[in-house]
Amino acid sequence: MIRIGILGEIGSGKSYIANNFGHPVFNADYEVSKIYKKDKKIFNKLNKKLPKYINSFPIDKNEITTAILSNKTNLKKIIKIVHKEIRKKMKLFLKKNVKKKIIILDIPLLLENKINNKSDILVFIDSKKKDIEKRIKKRNNFNRKLLNKFKKIQFNSTYKKRKSHFIIKNNFTKRSVKKDINNILNRIL
Repeated sequence: MIRIGILGEIGSGKSYIANNFGHPVFNADYEVSKIYKKDKKIFNKLNKKLPKYINSFPIDKNEITTAILSNKTNLKKIIKIVHKEIRKKMKLFLKKNVKKKIIILDIPLLLENKINNKSDILVFIDSKKKDIEKRIKKRNNFNRKLLNKFKKIQFNSTYKKRKSHFIIKNNFTKRSVKKDINNILNRIL
C-alpha cells in the first residue's frame, strides 16, 4: 500500500486535492467533526478537563473555540484527547483499506504529530496567499484569532515544502489539479 500524505497551509485546498486523487481518503478534520457530534466518551473527557468551556453534547464548536482562545494550554489539552481518538480511527481506516494500492492521508498535523511513516509520499499543496485568504474568509466559522493559534502549532510552509516529494500548485481549477495528480500517480505507480 502506498500512503500519500497531503500537506499545506490552512485553506490551501488539501481536502479538495485529496478527494481528487480517486483513492480512499482519511480526512482527519471530518473525523474530528464526527467525534464532536457523536462521541460521548470524548465529550466526557473534554468536559472533565475543561468543565468551564465544554458543557453541551453534541460538542458545540463555539465552546471549543472559546476554550482555545481563553487559555494557551487548552488547545494542547484538546489535542491530547482528540488526537488519540483520531489515531485509532486512522488505524481502522488503514486496516479496512489494507488491500488498496494507494490511500490518501488528509491530516493537518501529519508531520507535527509524527503520524507519517518514513515511506509516505508527501505532497505539498501550494496556493497563493490571496487565494487562501479569500477562501478562509468565506468559511462560516472563520475566526482570525483561532486561525493564528492553529498556525502557531504547525510547521511553516518552507519546511513542509522541503520535506515533500511533490508540490501541486493549486490554482483551484479542476483541470490543472487533475493533471498534477495524474503526473504524481504516473511517477509512483
